[in-house]
Amino acid sequence: MPTQAPAVNCERRDRAFVVELNRPPANALGAAIIEGLERALDEFAKTDARVLMLRSALPGFFAAGADIKLMRDLDTPGFVDYGTSLRAAVERLASLDRPSIAVIEGRALGGGLELAMAASLRVASADARFGLPEPKLGLIAGAGGTQRLPRLVGRGRALDIMLTAREVGADEAFRIGLIDRLTAAGGAGAQADAVAGQISAMSPAALTAILRSTDDAADLPLADGLAREAARETELFDQHDGREGISAFIEKRRPFFS
Repeated sequence: MPTQAPAVNCERRDRAFVVELNRPPANALGAAIIEGLERALDEFAKTDARVLMLRSALPGFFAAGADIKLMRDLDTPGFVDYGTSLRAAVERLASLDRPSIAVIEGRALGGGLELAMAASLRVASADARFGLPEPKLGLIAGAGGTQRLPRLVGRGRALDIMLTAREVGADEAFRIGLIDRLTAAGGAGAQADAVAGQISAMSPAALTAILRSTDDAADLPLADGLAREAARETELFDQHDGREGISAFIEKRRPFFS
């Protein structure tokens, strides 16, 4: 019997670390992908790659969401365990100290959209579609969907998407801020590569500070967020990258960040 291909593959490409979902037919987020994501994040942690890119190997789907066939046969403790493991992988992606980019061609639905929303940025093609269809199953988006979608698009738009369980086309997703870059069909990968290249030229310490400060903007009162921003700015100035960046600018040369 032939060996089944891994559900998640990863490889280093220059300064980027590419994680590719590959569980036909639609990248349902069952145990194979969850465990594969955890292993890929373990590998990413061992590298000095500047950015993680998350994409699909399958035509038509980024990820279709939770594994409904698996859920059908679970009892309540099993369902809790499954949800806990899925949420852990999603939150681990969201809390990375380096930027991440979700590359979306085709559908990102349910848990697939929740996974994409956990990335720092989302680059999608014109044929991409997005949705949280869980109410059709008598459920809600339980891996961050009800929390991250309003933060990205606002309460009213998030409710419109979730309460109707409709699919959102790429043009609308770009207009409301659900995705950050929109390309022609088939162009999301190349655009994400370009964005990753731009990010990779920056100071890693500054990138981490930007991620954490932007999280603070969503979670803290303004005065507290401003205080943390100022503290991080001072810390960066006192480190190698801050000194090197300033010197390189004055000397009109490329900086050599740590």
